[in-house]
Amino acid sequence: MTEFNYEKDSVGIVTVTMDMSGPVNAMNDEFYQAMTTAIEKLEAEKGLVGVVITSAKSTFFAGGDLKELKSIEPSTKETFFNGVRAAKVLLRRLEKLPVPVVSAINGAALGGGFEICLCCNYRIALDQKQVVVGLPEVGLGLMPGAGGVVRLTKLLGLQAALPFLLEGKWIGARDAQQAGLIHQVVDSLDALVPQAKAWIVKNKDNTNAALQPWDQQGYKIPGGTANDSLLIPVIQQVAVRLYKKTRGLLPAPESILNVAVEATRLDLDTALKVENRAFTTVAFTPQAKNMIAANFFQMNQVKGGASRPKDIDPSSVKKLGIIGAGMMGQGIAYVSAMAGIDVVLKDVSIAAAEKGKAYSATVLDKQINRGKVDESKKLTVLNLIKPTDKNEDLQGCDLIIEAVFENMALKKDIVSTNESLLAANGVWGSNTSTLPITQLAEASAKPENFIGIHFFSPVDKMRLVEIICGKNTSDETLARAFDFVRQIRKIPIVVKDSLGFFTSRVYGTPLSEAASMLAEGIHPVRIENMGKAIGMPVGPLTSFDEVSQRLSVDIMNTQIEMGLHDPADDPTPASTRLIKAMVKEYGRGGRHHGGGFYEYTVNGKHIWPKLIELYYHPEVDISDEDIKDRLLFRPVIESLKCLETEVLRSVADGNIGSLLGIGAPTWTGGYIQFVNTYDVRCFVERCAELAAKYGQRFQAPAIAAAKANAGELFQ
Repeated sequence: MTEFNYEKDSVGIVTVTMDMSGPVNAMNDEFYQAMTTAIEKLEAEKGLVGVVITSAKSTFFAGGDLKELKSIEPSTKETFFNGVRAAKVLLRRLEKLPVPVVSAINGAALGGGFEICLCCNYRIALDQKQVVVGLPEVGLGLMPGAGGVVRLTKLLGLQAALPFLLEGKWIGARDAQQAGLIHQVVDSLDALVPQAKAWIVKNKDNTNAALQPWDQQGYKIPGGTANDSLLIPVIQQVAVRLYKKTRGLLPAPESILNVAVEATRLDLDTALKVENRAFTTVAFTPQAKNMIAANFFQMNQVKGGASRPKDIDPSSVKKLGIIGAGMMGQGIAYVSAMAGIDVVLKDVSIAAAEKGKAYSATVLDKQINRGKVDESKKLTVLNLIKPTDKNEDLQGCDLIIEAVFENMALKKDIVSTNESLLAANGVWGSNTSTLPITQLAEASAKPENFIGIHFFSPVDKMRLVEIICGKNTSDETLARAFDFVRQIRKIPIVVKDSLGFFTSRVYGTPLSEAASMLAEGIHPVRIENMGKAIGMPVGPLTSFDEVSQRLSVDIMNTQIEMGLHDPADDPTPASTRLIKAMVKEYGRGGRHHGGGFYEYTVNGKHIWPKLIELYYHPEVDISDEDIKDRLLFRPVIESLKCLETEVLRSVADGNIGSLLGIGAPTWTGGYIQFVNTYDVRCFVERCAELAAKYGQRFQAPAIAAAKANAGELFQ
């Protein structure tokens, strides 16, 4: 169906039911044609009393056509600008109908969907879980483009609107009513449209009911305009916080703030023109393309199970065993119990296991204080976690996850001692970030049922889980591990067993590169600042301190002893020498070992003074651009190598894994996606320049050269 359903009742109220072809209503050419036809009929309608806009889909309206936005080219910019302007004009015509217009929101109304609702005089929503409203475009590197920034600012005022605009918050019906985004909620779908009509009938003689607040004479924006003395310092503070968060690398939030500020000063129609120019500019940025590709299309690909073996029935875990109630084990226990799974949390003593359970109580208390859960939920979750020091309590587990520290002998001993307690065909998972799964599985009587399940700390906050397949891991085991990760509401990526797998292997590259630059004589503060300038969450030397230099040396020595690493193949020998000297000669093992590159006090941190004395050489000549590219290209190159050697199963796994697991800068859309908008050929050429200056570790992998020659992207 390409037209909206248009039905006029005996009272004179027209119900326009959006029912576009495809699974959802979306803001595309079909929408514009259908909405234009509907508005023309409404404008010509005799005896019109009011209009109700609703949806025949389970989702009210899905927003803009992201496939189209992802593929726009610079040559189409003028056409795109005119199209967005035409859409705004169309919605303004809807807004200026001489009768009340009500949106009856029966499902999610996000992005463009909520922008349609904001054009209505009254908004009623069904009070059910699937009904959420908001403007989440900023999370895709975009900004609302159909009047959302302007109308929400004029409706709520600048301060109240900015969290929804800059954070992309969406909320349920009751919360939306309390926040002033909608006016009314109803408890049943059957009551939704009748209540909308009842409001129209009740207000048919109220002239203002057909006028938007900003179109009413004398309307003042809540909180005042950007010219008001009380609001000026607020805007300045928001701008500072925003830059601190984005470091100027994300155009969308800055544009949103600018448009929202202007919306407080200008009339609606002029402000819409400002929004139109800003939206067009943002939509054509590489950051928007990167974030749309990763945060929407590839995220859905990963969540949808693209890396899960096909033709294997879905499964769920009813009883989970966790061995090790430390930082990782207690976090896994919490998220699993929150998903309704019975958890046996085992440690060497009942006291240690009880302490692990207490972590869940602490997290839940914080959630209660924030109004996220109630006491009954806390009681339910805590009742699902059974602390123990007895192996036999693990009997009958569908899945056992070993979460002890990184020691091959210890992990193997735990496998051989406890594996027989699994239920028939149960799965054994090892939470490891560095140890080869195939070697760990040597201790298993059923290596086909053995798999790596690498969680990230803190488990309750980190969304990613890296699933590692050993040489003998079966497809059924992979499918069951994949289903478990989704069951606990995490996002799984699947990788092949190799040294460091994907996340640990890639994460360490900018840290070792930073140490190499330090060894070359570059000032540590400059290295840190350039890391932040490319969007690293913290400077690379700070990250190294958190990981700990001592742990890095221990892992390196273990890998050498196991024959997994040949020092002759070290891509950054200067970095290795420096780190070993820091640990062995100067006792600088990292933050948790008394300090590393930094010294830590109650007042904060500062660079260890001797670091500059030992390594800084002011005569070293290197550009900021080279420092930034060295820090960024190393993990990008390593990600491509993982793809080339099939450690990664897909580009999507690589991008989502790098964004959620190892802090790839948001604007890149993930380390592999970065190559696409940098231009693959230009990337290969820049790699060659860096390799000539700084070493073969910067040589582009063959897979990149092949894509460049074929004129293809990484997809």
